[in-house]
Amino acid sequence: MNASLNAPLRTPVNETAPVHGTWEPRPAARWEDAFLSGNGHHGALVFGDPDDERVVVTHHTLVRPVGADEDRLPPRLADALPALQDRLLAGDASAAETFTDGRPLQWVRPFHPAFQVRLRRPDGTRDGTGAPPFHRRAVDFRTGVTEAARAGRTGRAFVSRADDVIVQYVTGPDLTLDIRLDPRLAGAPASLGVGHGAVLTAEGALLSLRARYPDSDLAYTGVTLVAVTGGATRLAPSGVRVEGARSVLLLTRVRRHTGETDVVAEGRALRDLLTEGEGDRETEEVSAAPGSFAEAYDALLARHLSLHRTAYERVTLDLAADPAERALPGSELLTRPRSAALLERLFAAGRYHLLSSGGLFPPRLTGLWTGDWDTAWSGAFTHDANLNLQTASAAAAALPEITEALASLVQRQLPDWRDNAREVFGARGVVAPAHSDGESGHSYHFNREYPLHLWTAGADWLLGPLVDHDDTRGEHDSRTTAALAEVALFYEDFLTRTDDEGHLVVVPSYSPENRPANAGWGTVNAAMDLSAARHALRTAADRHPEHADRWRALADRLPPHRINADGALAEWARPDLADAYDHRHLSHLYAVWPLHEITPYDTPDLAAAAHRALELRGSENDSAHGHLHHALIAARLRDAERVARALGRVLDGDFFHASLMSAHYPHRDVYNADAAHTLPAVLIEALVQSTPGRLVLLPAPPAEYPRGALHGVRTRFGAVLDLTWTEDGATAVLRPTRTVRIELRTSDGAEPLDLVAHEDRVLTLKAR
Repeated sequence: MNASLNAPLRTPVNETAPVHGTWEPRPAARWEDAFLSGNGHHGALVFGDPDDERVVVTHHTLVRPVGADEDRLPPRLADALPALQDRLLAGDASAAETFTDGRPLQWVRPFHPAFQVRLRRPDGTRDGTGAPPFHRRAVDFRTGVTEAARAGRTGRAFVSRADDVIVQYVTGPDLTLDIRLDPRLAGAPASLGVGHGAVLTAEGALLSLRARYPDSDLAYTGVTLVAVTGGATRLAPSGVRVEGARSVLLLTRVRRHTGETDVVAEGRALRDLLTEGEGDRETEEVSAAPGSFAEAYDALLARHLSLHRTAYERVTLDLAADPAERALPGSELLTRPRSAALLERLFAAGRYHLLSSGGLFPPRLTGLWTGDWDTAWSGAFTHDANLNLQTASAAAAALPEITEALASLVQRQLPDWRDNAREVFGARGVVAPAHSDGESGHSYHFNREYPLHLWTAGADWLLGPLVDHDDTRGEHDSRTTAALAEVALFYEDFLTRTDDEGHLVVVPSYSPENRPANAGWGTVNAAMDLSAARHALRTAADRHPEHADRWRALADRLPPHRINADGALAEWARPDLADAYDHRHLSHLYAVWPLHEITPYDTPDLAAAAHRALELRGSENDSAHGHLHHALIAARLRDAERVARALGRVLDGDFFHASLMSAHYPHRDVYNADAAHTLPAVLIEALVQSTPGRLVLLPAPPAEYPRGALHGVRTRFGAVLDLTWTEDGATAVLRPTRTVRIELRTSDGAEPLDLVAHEDRVLTLKAR
């Protein structure tokens, strides 16, 4: 395409807006298909059955205590480190396999659900109105509200970002409901100590459930305020029965704690929400049914929307989909994997679920949701790939809420990261673990086949998105700046060994979660470790001029990447280590994505070698994160066909539930948020890429979707970008917040582009 500056702005390609929600014609039979709502603290899985509504309650803090605390500290191995380094440098390929303290593999504390709020019509009252049994359940991504309707009865639910409470509101004629808090969820331990409470109040009732973990002083307590309009409320086994009501409003919170919690005080806090901010509404929303608590529901929703809707609507994608397909339920769209309407909806759902799962913490492997106590891989924060893939769109897709959640996780864990550096490596500074549960940042998840305690790239990997976010806003976060200095201090102490050519050596080194074809798991000079060390030292130097010369000199002494006999970028820079290509992780291409150390523009030879490495990489166990990681790297290397192929593996593989949350493996096997949260990042990277000094437009445009519009993307040079493209060309509108000269890259090459703060710039690209 040929770029022309300051051309007239084109009109949108399609006047019909994409769908910002999804719906189903029947209730969810499985918790995996339940519609999701969340505020980054509390989560809700809503089944959407007006006759037997179940809402599973989750909270980011709910991790089950297991094992003794002293077993969950990093191993004290620093004294033995020099001997290990000697053996590895001497060519002992299996030396690292005995570098442990002998403990068995320990997973981090597993994430679990709390209970389900259950609203059930008593036997004999189903469909008592005589109305047709039509059913429809839906979730609106713009509001976070789920809704289910049947036989004149409507149930709504959302999780408030403003008030940190799960809100349920049921309206209809002559409502008769049994309401209780039910802890009986799949995998719940039989020895869980559960106690119920129920008292009648002026509003209706206050329900509580306390669950104490086996062999622990830790517990969690859920409290639900039931506010009833009309009819009668009386106590019933494990809850209350409401008869003849016009509406029922429920407010639920859960707390994890030691000792006891004050249920009365919790109930009082919930009761205060019924009168807070009365009259504050968004009139465009469908009003709740008449009744004494309708205004309370509307006020709760209005406060929530001021935060949720603002964040969700910052970025949108329109692929000019068929309006008839846009109207289909999600489960039907999923049977049409090449539908533009499906990709639009998955993009929207991905941003919605990512926003909803980030607050106190960023998303876990399951986001913020699970209906089963036996969560795969403990529902952990997995740092060696998954967490960064899930949050990959946060900076560009204008979700600072997610970046702040990641920053909060890092800040909570920094003291533990210091322990990891000291105990394992005898160093100052910080080393991040490969897995964490939100409570601990200690490195204790490792064994012979996964020596994750030897992985040193994690701190740079986790701080990288925070650096990107700082670039978009043009201001350094002091927390990130301080943490970068601690990473640099670690490398100062750790990088002490040299090779025959005088290069520093990363030893021991580990490439998640792979091993050389001819050596053990712990090695020397993994490509990811080299790139992370260089990037961390140089980024820290940029922010700390008083140490800049020393840290840049250290970075310059690291060895270059190696190109192997296949012409591919080697996963290990040491010549005697052979690549093992069939693996789901692509850690060795960290220099391409998320870094910009290797690009087709600045390092074409290395980019060609990286592309060859991508070609040779297998998909191993067909995990979703592997396919989308592949797509992100392919987009950076301007390979649109490979992006489409990797994305197609996910779309064709039946990875998405009806909820539009995803699975780890094909055929919806193992509930997992990787695909759902990463997919928006893949589409953005295929259309727009930026660094502080460069803008790349349409680097890997999707050929199957020749028309579209992407609005609101944030760039790392401080401009908001809207991109519209058709078969005839493309238009980009830049709204810069800073004055800067950048390089503009298109398919025609490069040219300088001067931007002036607060002066819009319009670019047109003509089809070649």
